[in-house]
Parts: sequence; C-alpha cells; structure tokens
Amino acid sequence: MDDSAGLVGRLMAAARVARASEADRDEHAYWALVAEAVQGDSGLSALRCGSALLESTDALEREVGCDLVAGAADRHEPLRGEAATVLMAPAEAETQVDVLHSLVVGLGRTRDPRAVPVLVRLSRHADADVRGRVAAAIGSANSGRPDGAEVHALIRLTRDQDPDVRNWAAFTLGCQLDHDTAAIRDALWTCATDEDGEVRQEAARGLARRRDPRAVPLVARLLDSADGPQVFLLEAAEVLGAPELLPALHAYEHDPDGTDRAIKACDPVQRARIEDDAWTVVVELERLRPGVGAALDSPRHESVHHLRVTVRGTAGAAYDAASLLARADGNPTRAAELVLADLAAPRRT
Repeated sequence: MDDSAGLVGRLMAAARVARASEADRDEHAYWALVAEAVQGDSGLSALRCGSALLESTDALEREVGCDLVAGAADRHEPLRGEAATVLMAPAEAETQVDVLHSLVVGLGRTRDPRAVPVLVRLSRHADADVRGRVAAAIGSANSGRPDGAEVHALIRLTRDQDPDVRNWAAFTLGCQLDHDTAAIRDALWTCATDEDGEVRQEAARGLARRRDPRAVPLVARLLDSADGPQVFLLEAAEVLGAPELLPALHAYEHDPDGTDRAIKACDPVQRARIEDDAWTVVVELERLRPGVGAALDSPRHESVHHLRVTVRGTAGAAYDAASLLARADGNPTRAAELVLADLAAPRRT
C-alpha cells in the first residue's frame, strides 16, 4: 500500500461522502479504494493501518479501520489469524452500530473459529442489522461443530422478530453450513411456515440439501402457490431430483432456465443422460491418457448438475460436468480433450 497516509486520507474522504450520500456510485468509489488499499505488499500495510484506525476516538475512522482489516483478511489468507485478533480486541467495548456492522463482516472474512464467542454475543444485539450480519458471518467463521454455540445462535436467529435476520439465519443454517442434525432440521421446518416468502424458500432449499424426503411435497406445494420467480425453490427441486416434482415444475411459469435445469434433474431419463455423459468424460480421459486418475465426484448437498470431474494429483483440476459438457457442445470426447488441454497449459500465477 504505497503512500499509506495519502491513501487513508482518500479513504476517509470517500467514506464521508458515501455516508452522506445515497448514490450507489459513492458507495462503490469507497469500496474501490478499500480494494486498492489491500492489494499491495501482501496486505500487511492495510492491516497495520486498519489496526491503527481501530484505536481512534472517531467512529468513522474505526469503521474504515474494520473495512481495511477485513479486506486484508479476505484477500490474503496468511493474514487472517492476525486480522481476527485485531478485530476481536475492540469488540467488547465497541458501542457504535456502524462500526459493529463492519467489525462483524470483518470477523466473518477472517474465517477464524476464535471469532465464534464474539459473534454469539453479538447475535443478541439490539440492532437488527448487527444480528443479520452475525447470521451471515457465521457461514464463514464457525467452529465446524454441528452442536457449536454458533449453530444454536443461528437456530435462535431463525425465530428473530426481523424478517431479514430470519432470512440470513435460514440461508446460513440451511445452505452455508453442511451440518445435519435433528435440531437444524426442526429449525428449518419451522422456517418453512414463516410469513416471509424468502425465508420459506431458504428453508426448503436447506431441507432439500439434507435430502429430507418430506421436502418433496413441501417444494411442490410452494411451487404451486408461487406468484413470481422462486429461484431457491427451483434449486431445491434440482437438488432433490424427485420425479414427483415434475407436475409442479411443468406448470411453473417463471424462470424458464431455472425450471429447465430442475426438470432435467427430476426427469429420470434426462437425469440418467447427464450422469452417463459425465461418466463418459471420465472414461474418455482414461482412454486418451491412461493412468490420468480421472474420477466423478457427486457432492451430497448439490444436484446432478454439479457432478464434478476430477483429476488425481492436480491442484484445482475439478470441473462442473454440466459446464464442461456445455463448453464441448455436449460431446464427452471433446470435453475430455478440453480437460487435457487445460492440464497441459502453463499454470497462471
């Protein structure tokens, strides 16, 4: 971060303009400067400047400090532990809501499980935006335990009085975390009857990802009563891949592309074709380069469209089978050739 003092000065000026303005361009200008600040020297200068600003008596300076630390953590993985330590230090004493907004987002971007106690405490904050950001942050900064304190906090937040908080909590609980317990399913089933339509959709998607068979009639019922695009419901149908959903999907009049993907996942014939083509790619890879170590990976929480073609011993050589076949105009042999061409290409730094 060259000319640290000058860039921080510009950041503060942009932050004041963004705070006083409702124009998106002013908000974007501020975040563009944050992104610029965290790019250089592995983000260390941004982390140091942000840490110093967090000690300021000026709330806006502390907010900008949180944003700098968060940006450094998000872009530079080696800094995440130190960034978490920096952000946790003032969390207990901070009272300004806008600063807490940025602080919570920053803790999420550190992906550090040490942030869990701070997030759990702030999940009871009086400000709904703080609670909502906590629900979102737990998707990244969590203990990894299905019975962790943050999971219990999320379950409680699915019953929050604010619909946006319930929406974030249902999304994180259902789709960001992969834990599958009776308590989580019960919470999602409660969300499935929420007065807010997005919360109901998030609940259906979360239950579908856990392959709960009771989700099939739920998704069918919600599709039948839908009066507009229901992206999350279509994703839930895709994951379930249940033929019983075909009547509701064929009658659905919104989002043709999403409906088509869901129908292909639920129709046994079309689903089998997707699976066969994906497997053929693997067979063709082994034929073209014996011993390449190709395999087909089927994530439990995803749909048939997310079958992955992987190659042993190569970092990052995983392909979404549907996207790969689309690149190859549906030709499995051509798809295998594309993979081998990618493997032969020089690695980009």
